[in-house]
Amino acid sequence: MGAHSRKCDWCGSGTPIVRDMEPLNCDYQYWCEECARALIIKGDPIETYRELDGEPIYGRLLDEHCTLKRFYSFATA
Repeated sequence: MGAHSRKCDWCGSGTPIVRDMEPLNCDYQYWCEECARALIIKGDPIETYRELDGEPIYGRLLDEHCTLKRFYSFATA
């Protein structure tokens, strides 16, 4: 299944913008913008991630909403 035909693993309806590269639960790897924002605001952001479609949407969400000073890594390849 291609990234464009996937849906958010949490809400089941949004288009994923980010993939969790080290998920605690493999059922929840792909996150839409709304659900990813909620994770960050809740204080449980994705730490190792891959942006989908080449847009740094999740990185911007981290910049805007994350108050924690933890290290996050963008996974390449």
